[in-house]
Amino acid sequence: MPLSMSQASQPVLLQMLKALSANIDKAAAHAKAKGLEPSELTDARLAPDMLPFSRQVQIASDHAKGAAARLSGRDNPKYDDTESTFEELKARIAKTIAFVSSVPASEIDGSEEREVTLMIGGQPRTMPGQHYLFHSVLPNFFFHVTTAYDILRHKGVEVGKRDFLGN
Repeated sequence: MPLSMSQASQPVLLQMLKALSANIDKAAAHAKAKGLEPSELTDARLAPDMLPFSRQVQIASDHAKGAAARLSGRDNPKYDDTESTFEELKARIAKTIAFVSSVPASEIDGSEEREVTLMIGGQPRTMPGQHYLFHSVLPNFFFHVTTAYDILRHKGVEVGKRDFLGN
Protein backbone atom coordinates (compact mmCIF):
# COMPACT_ATOMS: atom_id res chain seq x y z
CA MET A 1 0.00 0.00 0.00
CA PRO A 2 1.48 3.38 -0.96
CA LEU A 3 2.21 6.04 1.60
CA SER A 4 -0.43 8.77 1.58
CA MET A 5 0.25 12.48 1.94
CA SER A 6 -1.50 12.54 5.33
CA GLN A 7 0.59 9.61 6.56
CA ALA A 8 3.77 11.34 5.37
CA SER A 9 2.91 14.60 7.11
CA GLN A 10 0.53 14.63 10.07
CA PRO A 11 2.04 11.89 12.30
CA VAL A 12 5.57 13.21 11.77
CA LEU A 13 4.65 16.83 12.46
CA LEU A 14 2.59 15.91 15.52
CA GLN A 15 5.27 13.65 17.00
CA MET A 16 7.92 16.34 16.75
CA LEU A 17 5.66 19.14 18.01
CA LYS A 18 4.81 17.06 21.09
CA ALA A 19 8.50 16.37 21.66
CA LEU A 20 9.29 20.08 21.28
CA SER A 21 6.63 20.92 23.86
CA ALA A 22 8.08 18.34 26.27
CA ASN A 23 11.54 19.85 25.74
CA ILE A 24 10.16 23.25 26.69
CA ASP A 25 9.00 21.66 29.96
CA LYS A 26 12.55 20.42 30.50
CA ALA A 27 13.90 23.88 29.71
CA ALA A 28 11.54 25.49 32.24
CA ALA A 29 12.56 22.97 34.91
CA HIS A 30 16.24 23.57 34.09
CA ALA A 31 15.85 27.34 34.38
CA LYS A 32 14.10 26.98 37.72
CA ALA A 33 16.65 24.49 39.10
CA LYS A 34 19.60 26.65 38.02
CA GLY A 35 18.05 29.96 39.06
CA LEU A 36 18.09 31.29 35.51
CA GLU A 37 15.73 33.81 34.05
CA PRO A 38 13.63 31.89 31.51
CA SER A 39 14.56 34.50 28.91
CA GLU A 40 18.14 33.23 29.10
CA LEU A 41 16.80 30.21 27.25
CA THR A 42 13.95 31.64 25.19
CA ASP A 43 16.24 34.38 23.83
CA ALA A 44 19.27 32.08 23.39
CA ARG A 45 20.93 31.59 20.02
CA LEU A 46 23.64 29.28 18.75
CA ALA A 47 25.33 32.13 16.88
CA PRO A 48 24.81 35.89 16.86
CA ASP A 49 23.26 35.83 13.40
CA MET A 50 20.84 32.99 14.15
CA LEU A 51 17.27 33.37 15.37
CA PRO A 52 16.58 32.78 19.07
CA PHE A 53 14.92 29.71 20.56
CA SER A 54 11.49 31.36 20.69
CA ARG A 55 11.59 32.17 16.98
CA GLN A 56 12.74 28.62 16.13
CA VAL A 57 9.62 27.30 17.87
CA GLN A 58 7.40 29.81 16.07
CA ILE A 59 8.80 28.92 12.66
CA ALA A 60 8.51 25.17 13.29
CA SER A 61 4.88 25.80 14.21
CA ASP A 62 4.38 27.85 11.04
CA HIS A 63 5.67 25.03 8.84
CA ALA A 64 3.44 22.45 10.53
CA LYS A 65 0.22 24.45 10.38
CA GLY A 66 1.07 25.72 6.91
CA ALA A 67 1.51 22.19 5.61
CA ALA A 68 -1.82 21.02 7.01
CA ALA A 69 -3.57 24.10 5.62
CA ARG A 70 -1.99 24.24 2.19
CA LEU A 71 -2.16 20.52 1.50
CA SER A 72 -5.82 20.38 2.55
CA GLY A 73 -6.82 23.57 0.77
CA ARG A 74 -7.82 25.25 4.05
CA ASP A 75 -6.93 28.73 5.23
CA ASN A 76 -3.62 28.88 7.07
CA PRO A 77 -4.21 30.13 10.63
CA LYS A 78 -2.35 33.36 11.38
CA TYR A 79 -0.41 33.56 14.63
CA ASP A 80 1.08 36.85 15.78
CA ASP A 81 4.61 35.60 16.59
CA THR A 82 4.64 37.41 19.94
CA GLU A 83 5.30 34.40 22.19
CA SER A 84 8.29 34.97 24.45
CA THR A 85 7.71 32.78 27.51
CA PHE A 86 7.74 29.02 27.93
CA GLU A 87 4.00 29.08 28.63
CA GLU A 88 3.25 31.11 25.51
CA LEU A 89 5.42 28.89 23.33
CA LYS A 90 3.73 25.77 24.71
CA ALA A 91 0.32 27.33 24.05
CA ARG A 92 1.34 28.02 20.44
CA ILE A 93 2.46 24.45 19.98
CA ALA A 94 -0.79 23.21 21.52
CA LYS A 95 -2.77 25.41 19.08
CA THR A 96 -0.72 24.05 16.21
CA ILE A 97 -1.21 20.45 17.31
CA ALA A 98 -4.97 21.05 17.59
CA PHE A 99 -5.10 22.52 14.09
CA VAL A 100 -2.98 19.83 12.42
CA SER A 101 -5.01 17.15 14.21
CA SER A 102 -8.30 18.74 13.15
CA VAL A 103 -7.62 18.39 9.43
CA PRO A 104 -9.12 15.12 8.18
CA ALA A 105 -6.66 12.87 6.37
CA SER A 106 -9.13 12.76 3.49
CA GLU A 107 -8.52 16.48 2.86
CA ILE A 108 -4.74 16.02 2.65
CA ASP A 109 -4.69 12.73 0.76
CA GLY A 110 -4.54 13.23 -2.98
CA SER A 111 -2.75 16.58 -2.65
CA GLU A 112 0.39 15.34 -4.39
CA GLU A 113 -0.34 17.51 -7.44
CA ARG A 114 -2.30 20.31 -5.72
CA GLU A 115 -0.57 23.59 -6.52
CA VAL A 116 0.95 25.30 -3.49
CA THR A 117 2.23 28.85 -3.82
CA LEU A 118 4.68 30.32 -1.31
CA MET A 119 6.35 33.70 -1.17
CA ILE A 120 10.09 33.03 -1.23
CA GLY A 121 12.39 36.03 -1.22
CA GLY A 122 9.40 38.24 -2.02
CA GLN A 123 8.58 36.21 -5.13
CA PRO A 124 5.73 33.71 -5.53
CA ARG A 125 6.87 30.15 -6.11
CA THR A 126 4.36 27.49 -7.10
CA MET A 127 5.01 23.78 -6.73
CA PRO A 128 3.03 20.55 -6.53
CA GLY A 129 1.97 19.43 -3.03
CA GLN A 130 4.31 16.46 -2.89
CA HIS A 131 7.31 18.60 -3.78
CA TYR A 132 6.20 21.18 -1.21
CA LEU A 133 5.94 18.55 1.54
CA PHE A 134 9.19 16.72 0.87
CA HIS A 135 11.40 19.56 -0.31
CA SER A 136 10.14 22.52 1.69
CA VAL A 137 8.00 21.64 4.71
CA LEU A 138 9.83 18.67 6.18
CA PRO A 139 13.40 19.97 5.72
CA ASN A 140 12.50 23.41 7.10
CA PHE A 141 10.39 21.99 9.93
CA PHE A 142 13.19 19.65 11.03
CA PHE A 143 15.79 22.41 10.71
CA HIS A 144 13.91 24.62 13.18
CA VAL A 145 12.97 21.80 15.59
CA THR A 146 16.58 20.62 15.57
CA THR A 147 17.92 24.13 16.08
CA ALA A 148 15.56 24.65 19.03
CA TYR A 149 16.77 21.35 20.52
CA ASP A 150 20.41 22.30 19.90
CA ILE A 151 19.97 25.66 21.62
CA LEU A 152 18.61 23.94 24.72
CA ARG A 153 21.45 21.40 24.65
CA HIS A 154 23.98 24.20 24.21
CA LYS A 155 22.53 26.02 27.24
CA GLY A 156 22.89 22.94 29.45
CA VAL A 157 19.34 21.59 29.40
CA GLU A 158 19.55 17.83 29.86
CA VAL A 159 17.88 16.61 26.70
CA GLY A 160 18.98 13.73 24.53
CA LYS A 161 18.01 11.89 21.39
CA ARG A 162 14.93 10.32 22.98
CA ASP A 163 13.77 13.78 24.04
CA PHE A 164 14.28 15.05 20.48
CA LEU A 165 12.32 12.18 18.95
CA GLY A 166 9.55 12.01 21.53
CA ASN A 167 7.31 8.97 21.78
